Amino acid sequence: MKRWIGVAALVGVVGVSGCEATRFMDRSAVVTEPSPCTAKRFEVYFADSEARLTEPARQAIGLTAAQLQGCDIRKVQVMGLSDARGGATANQSLSERRALAVAEALTAAGWPAPVFDLDAVGDEGAVDSSGVREPMRRRTEVLIDAVPRR
Repeated sequence: MKRWIGVAALVGVVGVSGCEATRFMDRSAVVTEPSPCTAKRFEVYFADSEARLTEPARQAIGLTAAQLQGCDIRKVQVMGLSDARGGATANQSLSERRALAVAEALTAAGWPAPVFDLDAVGDEGAVDSSGVREPMRRRTEVLIDAVPRR
């Protein structure tokens, strides 16, 4: 029994002394912060039959614009959608106005307008195969291609 206690004590002393010799590397040498300048996707939702930005939509646009402040924005795709309520022509026009409203808000936030690719699909695909209307289609989808500035 005494022998086991002595061996255990010796192992403990050697183990503790070995810890003192270990030096940890500086965290920044092994871990880097991810760049905010990457591809991003977000959605902006609208009220029924509206193309006017809501306050939460303005906040989402402002937050994304702030996150990408120091980035080179290569391209921004904005696709307007609408639900199936109303006629096809009216829904196409509504989805175009939604895409334009988002692009204008991003331009006002300081993004270069020439990189925008606007698209509108109206109510195409707004009704599923069982005939159910999809209300979550009252939105725009925004895809951003951003890279770090050189």
